[in-house]
Amino acid sequence: MPRLAIALLAGLLATLCACAARADRIDGFWCDSGSQRLSIDGPAIVTPAGHAIEGNYNRHFFNYIAPSDEPSGGTLVQMRLLNEDTMQRRAGPAGPVETWHRCGAPVS
Repeated sequence: MPRLAIALLAGLLATLCACAARADRIDGFWCDSGSQRLSIDGPAIVTPAGHAIEGNYNRHFFNYIAPSDEPSGGTLVQMRLLNEDTMQRRAGPAGPVETWHRCGAPVS
């Protein structure tokens, strides 16, 4: 019986630690207020247009040069984590600041 309790406690702690780690990182799936989505996994990003590329990663910040065939092609896109569920995104120095929120993985 004590082994089962220890195993359950260890599983609970592992789950809590995984959630806390995600909450303090920009990694994950993000959605804007419309229909755009993006995902970040370390230096890898899938852009709103669906391009899988690499960018500059920091736990709370991410930036990349948008591929030329995207609406903001050739410009620096910057993202900043505001809290565990919200980030700001801006394409180019004069682009509007957009608010994005965490969302679930895409379902096909």
